[in-house]
Amino acid sequence: MRKFLFLIFLTGAGMASAQQHPLFKDADLNVGEKLIAENQCNECHIRRVGGNGSAIYNPKGRINTAGALRGMVEYCNTELNLGFFPEDTNAVAAVLNKQHYKFR
Repeated sequence: MRKFLFLIFLTGAGMASAQQHPLFKDADLNVGEKLIAENQCNECHIRRVGGNGSAIYNPKGRINTAGALRGMVEYCNTELNLGFFPEDTNAVAAVLNKQHYKFR
């Protein structure tokens, strides 16, 4: 068992979930990334804010908690009629948290 845990530590496996906010602990990041690509979230953000769209991810703005982040993803889901289930919303928010917000 010790060798297994040591191997996990050396490879970094499990570290992403350790760094994620507890709200996203069970989120499937692969599903979130897939949904972001399929629904062209980045393209929509580019249309809204210009540039490469990353200006929309402003941790000092109105998205200042993990709950607010998940709420904003749900807002997009509702406004754009994306049809996300709650676990999909959580997965997308977890990816955004990992890539941009880094709430812990």
